[in-house]
Amino acid sequence: MKIHFLGTAAAEGFPNPFCRCEACRKAKSLGGKNIRTRSSILIDDVIKVDYSADSHMQALRDQIDLGAVEHLLFTHTHYDHFQPTDLYNRIEGFAHGIDHPLHIYGNDAAICQSRTALGSVAGSKRFAFHLFRPFETISIGDMQITPLLANHDQLENCLLFYIEKGGKALFYGNDTGWLHDDTWAWLQGKAIDMAILDCTHSFTKNDRNPNHMGIETVLEVQRIWKEEGTLGGDSQIYVTHFTHNSGFMHNDFENAFNSYGIKVAYDGLIVDL
Repeated sequence: MKIHFLGTAAAEGFPNPFCRCEACRKAKSLGGKNIRTRSSILIDDVIKVDYSADSHMQALRDQIDLGAVEHLLFTHTHYDHFQPTDLYNRIEGFAHGIDHPLHIYGNDAAICQSRTALGSVAGSKRFAFHLFRPFETISIGDMQITPLLANHDQLENCLLFYIEKGGKALFYGNDTGWLHDDTWAWLQGKAIDMAILDCTHSFTKNDRNPNHMGIETVLEVQRIWKEEGTLGGDSQIYVTHFTHNSGFMHNDFENAFNSYGIKVAYDGLIVDL
């Protein structure tokens, strides 16, 4: 699998263009890997996870053909992950040369709100909708994808993804805090070759942080997965979804994780699994 990190920031972006805090000022000054857009990844150029308001700019920045994307997986309907009105730009007459529908997957809230946002064009040949049910595996192309429960918004069944292809397994764990009990149970006996974990916060003094992870929570997940054999010797963990409220720059997160072998994602990073 080819995993392309399109964005690695939390909801407000990093820096937040409205914010005058020290972290935002410093990120603007340093630039480079400290400039982060809202979180999303692209897998093998054809599967996109989440669609934020930054998707248009990310596609231009990284020279991505969004017309080639065949599948869009929504984790949940929070605004930094879910902007279905932008998909209107894919309709006949706005986008030319497209010969396949965009298959949209998500929980019932994501599917319902996507269809409402697209209105009359939701039933066109350009879109197809599929309801995810937690822990039910489906085939998408040459991949097997299992949606798992996140520990995030208690009023929505937010999802994480376990993605298998060619004997490799990717765990997409964003947005979530300490994993949901049912997700821990489902992962028992499974292997993870690459995990992408939420690290919204820096140090929180809580290794079981709810809603979003911080450094201690990521390290506790790593410890347990190693003990249980979920992570092998060659397995990788990448952290993402950083908020400016952490006060940490890219190198601060690298310094916190380097000795544990955990890598800090940044916008535009491409990893081959």
